[in-house]
Amino acid sequence: MGSTGRAILSLSLSSNLLPLARLSSARRLIRWSPPAPTTASSLARLKLRPMCSAAASAAPEAAESEAGIQPMKHTMLLERLRMRHLKDAPNPQQSRTPESEGGSKMARRPKEEALEVEGEKRKKKAAMVGSFEELGLGEEVMRAVRETAIEVPTEIQCLGIPAVLEGKSVVLGSHTGSGKTLAYLLPLVQLLRRDEELYGRLMKPRRPRAVVLCPTRELSEQVFRVAKSISHHARFRSTMVSGGGRIRPQEDSLNNPIDMVVGTPGRLLQHIEEGNLVYGDIKYLVLDEADTMFDRGFGPDIRKFLGPLKNRALKSDGLGFQTVLVTATMTMAVQKLVDEEFQGIEHLRTSTLHKKIASARHDFIKISGSENKLESLLQVLEPSLAKGNKVMVFCNTLNSSRAVDHFLHENQISTVNYHGEVPAEQRVENLKKFKNEDGDCPTLVCTDLAARGLDLDVDHVIMFDFPLNSIDYLHRTGRTARMGAKGKVTSLVAKKDHLLATRIEEAIRKNESLEALTVDNVRRDIARSRISEQKGKNTKLSKVSDQRYKGKPAATRSSNSHTKAASSQIPGRKTAGTKALKTSSSAKPARVAKPARAVKISKVTRPFSVGKSAKSSTKSSSNGRKQTQSKSGKLSVVGFRGRNSSLSKRAVNA
Repeated sequence: MGSTGRAILSLSLSSNLLPLARLSSARRLIRWSPPAPTTASSLARLKLRPMCSAAASAAPEAAESEAGIQPMKHTMLLERLRMRHLKDAPNPQQSRTPESEGGSKMARRPKEEALEVEGEKRKKKAAMVGSFEELGLGEEVMRAVRETAIEVPTEIQCLGIPAVLEGKSVVLGSHTGSGKTLAYLLPLVQLLRRDEELYGRLMKPRRPRAVVLCPTRELSEQVFRVAKSISHHARFRSTMVSGGGRIRPQEDSLNNPIDMVVGTPGRLLQHIEEGNLVYGDIKYLVLDEADTMFDRGFGPDIRKFLGPLKNRALKSDGLGFQTVLVTATMTMAVQKLVDEEFQGIEHLRTSTLHKKIASARHDFIKISGSENKLESLLQVLEPSLAKGNKVMVFCNTLNSSRAVDHFLHENQISTVNYHGEVPAEQRVENLKKFKNEDGDCPTLVCTDLAARGLDLDVDHVIMFDFPLNSIDYLHRTGRTARMGAKGKVTSLVAKKDHLLATRIEEAIRKNESLEALTVDNVRRDIARSRISEQKGKNTKLSKVSDQRYKGKPAATRSSNSHTKAASSQIPGRKTAGTKALKTSSSAKPARVAKPARAVKISKVTRPFSVGKSAKSSTKSSSNGRKQTQSKSGKLSVVGFRGRNSSLSKRAVNA
């Protein structure tokens, strides 16, 4: 090829590079499959020559070769550009690394799953904790811990202490007797001390920085005692205001500089209304036994107390507050209320929530109707008292509690009562007698008022009346086997409680959760299972009947139908088919011709039998089987003939 041909070729190539580049950039955005690589055979099929042709070519052949080279050059350049883009572009399958896939999954996960993952990480970390020092507690608080002689933290303490120290609003859920009080008091005291060092905040009269709300006076006293023991080392001041006590001494204590207030919601609101307590510096709020608070009518008082705190937190320069909810059980209804009232709160639950206590033994004694329940109680109670055990007897009602107390007194067994009709001061005195280690310990006869929040060292819990739901069962059993100690639970199960007791016993044996087990739920589940079983039986019967019917030959079915049709045409013979046809065909004329007689005949209830007189039928109707005979008379009235039809006419005329 001469110099002129080379120039023409270079010009044509340069003019085609720009549209090829644009075409390749556009194709980059379009997903296409790479073509097969260009080979010598493919070029031969296209009748194309290789690029390196002979240099010594004839002049007439130059024009033809130049015209044939142009499409070949276009094809080769296009293939090279494609191959270059394939090398430079990243493979979409290879670009998906496990890290990116994990990140996209985490981004798509809902908030609940992310919180569950974080909770699992916390539980794994808590399982590795071997001492309180690893939880981040200071030296002042650690001195108080050493005084309690507790060396290894429990699961809820490993979960709760770091979360509260981080300033998170959390719900601490764990079984009774697992150390929840220390799980929030220890970090709370350290936060108070830290605020003093960082911000220079000091104690002020009537302006506490931390408030702990409890549902009962007894639980308030228990929390207050623990706070006082910690204050001996951590140097902070607390006071208690609760119902059942005089207001004047509580006013005097609030007028002194204070850091923490422990009390019941009603009495705390009363002091706020009277000006004895101010919201201004409250930064930490604890609701102990939160499920009881929202489930037993404390909801309005809690919302009334939270209102000013929430309004203050909404202001731009307002002081926020941290919330800690503590509970031993958490039903779905209560959890919904908590999530609505405290939006964004984090739930921290142990693996033992709503499950049996591992160190407690559970016995279920089923009592028949002929057995005396009080005598059964005495047979269970006397051996336990002979071993020197402290025993609690739970009853469902006040009348039942009085009956048990009276029966035990008649059998020379000393008792103390704990229920709603006992005054608050007397309840405190009865608890002191029950806790007394000197002499014979009396038996505590109580209702569910003593099932929550009381830190008692009980060896044996007896349920004279079986509870109505699994939540009350868990709270009652929580009075024994606390902090890893051994205990025993005995339930006297009457016939009406068999269903719920059986379900709870099965869940305990399988170590399953006892959440949402109630008498109504158990009965509803049993009714549904019975209905489903009946539906299954009906379906099987219908299938069997269909198979039997399909198994008969067609000739047999046709002969049966012909036989029925022939029998219906025989004079003097009446069948069910002819009876239905006759009544349907003659209904309108009978109504026109003899309406009164037709109505009377359809309502005849006097029994008749074929071949018997009216007198005999009247005698037979006077015996004890009158009802069944009247039913048979109704069924056989229409099909009578001969002398029986005349009897029916006499009966109508009579």
